[in-house]
Amino acid sequence: MALRHAVLAALLDEELSGYQLAKAFDMGVANFWHAQPQQLYAELARLEKEGLVDGREVVQDARPNKRLFRVTADGLAELERFAAESAKPSFIRDDLLVKVQAADHLDAGELIARLAERAEFAEAKAAQFVALLKGMRGGRTEAEFLRYGERIGPYLTCRRGLAFERATRDWCREVIDVLRVRSA
Repeated sequence: MALRHAVLAALLDEELSGYQLAKAFDMGVANFWHAQPQQLYAELARLEKEGLVDGREVVQDARPNKRLFRVTADGLAELERFAAESAKPSFIRDDLLVKVQAADHLDAGELIARLAERAEFAEAKAAQFVALLKGMRGGRTEAEFLRYGERIGPYLTCRRGLAFERATRDWCREVIDVLRVRSA
């Protein structure tokens, strides 16, 4: 997958400025695709040049003007083409896993500290996903939302992000327990 497809998917529901797109990435899309704001702005310019998004300038009083972007018919066709391709398997690239791989030769206390940091981060991120999912559902139960909600794609990807963060938290805690027992 290229950044272009993640940007197009993020713009499906509404027009967004580059700033709003960066916020959308930070809250939802980042659980499956990470991009820096400057990468997003550069990608928006490329997509606009290729006719996959339209940008329009909005004049604002007491603030700089902003550009809002929306997906064009060609952009939607590009997403359709992308969706029809076989999905490539994902691969993990994680510096913490390299450290755990070398656990037998490292200071267990330092490794436990890094694992505890990651577990804490994952717990906080999981809490964000829980709140985000609750907000998406409104007053509905999850089953009701999944059956009748207008747009379930973002909801389903946030559920995957929640499952990932919970699994990361649980794995870190398990490895901490193993290292503590072995160090005793």
